[in-house]
Amino acid sequence: MSALPVEERILAGLFYCSSPSNEILQELKPEWNEHAAAGLSAKEKLIGHSFSSTHIFPWQKELSDEIDSSVFSLSHLQQPDLFLRLRPGKENIVQQKLSKGGIEFKQLSESCIALPNASKVDELIKVNEEAVIQDYSSQRVGELLKSIVNPSLNTGQKSKMKVWDCCAASGGKSIMAKDVLSDIDLTVSDVRESILVNLKKRFAEAGIKNYTSFVADLTKPDKQNVANQFDLIIADVPCTGSGTWARTPEQLFYFDAEKIMAYANLQQKIITTAAAQLLPGGYFLYITCSVFKKENEEAVMYLQNTFSLQLVDMQLLKGYEAKADTMFAAVLKKNN
Repeated sequence: MSALPVEERILAGLFYCSSPSNEILQELKPEWNEHAAAGLSAKEKLIGHSFSSTHIFPWQKELSDEIDSSVFSLSHLQQPDLFLRLRPGKENIVQQKLSKGGIEFKQLSESCIALPNASKVDELIKVNEEAVIQDYSSQRVGELLKSIVNPSLNTGQKSKMKVWDCCAASGGKSIMAKDVLSDIDLTVSDVRESILVNLKKRFAEAGIKNYTSFVADLTKPDKQNVANQFDLIIADVPCTGSGTWARTPEQLFYFDAEKIMAYANLQQKIITTAAAQLLPGGYFLYITCSVFKKENEEAVMYLQNTFSLQLVDMQLLKGYEAKADTMFAAVLKKNN
């Protein structure tokens, strides 16, 4: 719609992305606002302009095979929800506090609720202690964690499972691993000290005290000193973030397709260094918030071919069907 004045383009964009009504449209385009809840084709007729889903997301040939390219592309017109993962034993407390605060929410599972995106939950609940702000698809990675069994049990031992979250960032996956797998021997690392400082604060709020942390650039294996091998390695690797762009559409707008291969190469370096620290019988959990197959299925193929890991489960978590992020996760196992 580049031929139209900027004001008209902004209003058209607002109309496409509004459901139901919008106060600005009511003031400036009331005839559109009456149809804010209508489908895309009806809105196109009112505006007198039509477009293809490729106009929103042009890299459809790069998508993982399971993704419905048209539905996924059009999902960028809708802001995803805010999701909470309720910590064990805190489910009723959080629900009661939200209800008392007048915040509407939808229960998706025993531990997951969805709320309007702008909900001020941090004013009502103890974030990280009572509930973790974590996308629905990210929470579903916990389903894969539940399939992982402590390898020491197969030998009659009762030692703690040694878990390394090698790209820990703010520690969301580590907190989930603690909640799902219970008593684990946790190690976390990331590329910058400042990241681990923020993680330490979040862990304190979540009640996690006993863990090991260190700074590591896993793209440079010769400079790493990982002292221990692990029963479970969680690699939530840096990626394009393409499964989250409905939250930050400016990332989509300015994206350069050459970054897909750049990230794929970066991921391959990281998982090469990390997977070398996996004990026999151990598990490797690979995660991205990407929709591109070079970052997803092709990375899993690399792990299988390079380290002879056996695929246990692989899931493309289609968040675009649930007003959530779209993610990819795979669990692989090393032979004894």
